Amino acid sequence: MKVALVHDYLTRFGGAERVLLELADLFPEAPIYTFLYDKDKMEQHFPAERVRTSFLQKFPRWWRSRPKYLLPFLPIAPETFDLREFDMVISSSSAFAKGVVTRPKTWHINYCHNPARFLWDYSYEYLCQQNLGVISRVVVKIFLNYLRLWDRAASRRVDYFVANSQATARRIIKHYQQETKVIYPPVNLPADWQTKTPGDYFLIVSQLTPYKRIDVAVEAFNKLGLPLVIIGEGSQKKRLMKMAKSNVKILGWQTDEAVADYYKNCLAFIFPGEDDFGIAPVEAMGWGKPVLALKAGGAEETILPGMTGEFFEAATPEVLADGVRRLRANLEHYSPLVIRKWAEKFSAIRFRKEFMEFVEKVGYN
Repeated sequence: MKVALVHDYLTRFGGAERVLLELADLFPEAPIYTFLYDKDKMEQHFPAERVRTSFLQKFPRWWRSRPKYLLPFLPIAPETFDLREFDMVISSSSAFAKGVVTRPKTWHINYCHNPARFLWDYSYEYLCQQNLGVISRVVVKIFLNYLRLWDRAASRRVDYFVANSQATARRIIKHYQQETKVIYPPVNLPADWQTKTPGDYFLIVSQLTPYKRIDVAVEAFNKLGLPLVIIGEGSQKKRLMKMAKSNVKILGWQTDEAVADYYKNCLAFIFPGEDDFGIAPVEAMGWGKPVLALKAGGAEETILPGMTGEFFEAATPEVLADGVRRLRANLEHYSPLVIRKWAEKFSAIRFRKEFMEFVEKVGYN
């Protein structure tokens, strides 16, 4: 059986790309189709000879680096891939990759990281962030409505949905009216995870984008005066650096080795926004660290309050700060071993086993 993999973008290495990497190892002969490919950043994970790009790759670099200017072309891009030779297509997507067109006899499995946020759950916030005039706002609203119609129609091209969490599964049912199988994404857990003397700082590892709500954490720690280290890149970086007081360090991008050291030596991990699953909190728990998270989305499935961390109820600095106080008060009661054992529920080995069992059930041989 010939298999092809399809992914939205290969321009940065994040949680969705970690899932794709596991899929690529499970199906080593499968080519990887993607809209855009950054060879400099991604070849170490996805060799260029295995990657097949869309017509968007031929656009000028300045255009390719501005996703919102590519938006009119994104519904077209997956439909241009020639997948006639394949018996099974596995798309990994949070937006447009699921829109590929396949033969009637080709099975299409979509690993859904989330129905496109900017089209569904956060369309109002997305519009507000664009700072548009009245006329432009009306035009964009009409265009987003078209994209929602396309997105729902594209969901009908999928034979089987696999969701990364129960939270995502509920959104798939709501927006696409499709049933789905939940298989939690793979989390790489360190072998040498124990540390005797953790540091005194709290840690965030995240994209610095609006919906991650890193600004809420910065404001809270500005008031608390406690040390906070933030690792990541994104559109909010400059704004966050202006907001941060001296106790909040924003380090930008760091190597995997450096990130591992920060995980190993932090006091606890902070997760201030709602995410579909949230790999970073589970990575922190893999190091035996407790997590303070917003009580929403995938975090409700990965964190056990009082055992592996705590929740706070609203994404405001005051409520997050109160959560930090509760977390600190309970620090001596958390067991790193218990936290680590819980994190193993989300291991890469478990993901491979569950995904292959599902694929074999629906017809792969």
